[in-house]
Amino acid sequence: MTLNKYLLVMAALTAICWGIFFFVAGLVDPTATNWLGFLLFYLSLFASLSGIIALIGFFFRFVIKKKELAFNSVKVAFRQSFLFSLFIISLLVLKSIDLFNWLNLSLLVIIFSILELFLINYKKSR
Repeated sequence: MTLNKYLLVMAALTAICWGIFFFVAGLVDPTATNWLGFLLFYLSLFASLSGIIALIGFFFRFVIKKKELAFNSVKVAFRQSFLFSLFIISLLVLKSIDLFNWLNLSLLVIIFSILELFLINYKKSR
């Protein structure tokens, strides 16, 4: 798959995910829904955030690191967008169950930082 096709497909799927998210957000009543409504809400938000952050991250890497291969930029951008989206969703879930405080935020930042450092070092060791 060429880079242009990847970007086009990724942009189209991200737009579809955002459409699904807005549909689910308009459909789900947070005061009257069950766990399935919340699951659909968070999954659609996760997919939407992952797509848009991956595209933005790739464009920043493509502009800043012009000598790096586009394939490597795509991999790093997608990995980091996945982790950052998971971080945002984790914060929202903690907020929804009234467990969001500075200690939990600090622990999440440490956990995701260690995970990212592990993934970077795992790549270098292979």
